[in-house]
Amino acid sequence: MFKRISKYLGETRDELRKATWPWDPREKGFKRFKELTDATIVVFIAMLLLGAYVSTADLILNSVRELLLR
Repeated sequence: MFKRISKYLGETRDELRKATWPWDPREKGFKRFKELTDATIVVFIAMLLLGAYVSTADLILNSVRELLLR
């Protein structure tokens, strides 16, 4: 069992070394996280747009349902 755990942790460490992180380690301060903050803003805006779309569709479908059930 310990051999499997050790193998898993070793493979995980190797994969994390291959990963590219969303910041440049040579940059200092807030500029270091520019790509990360830009991506976060894009995701936040996409969530707002999707939420508005779903809410509007729900409102319209509920109005149609109410008209049909009268």
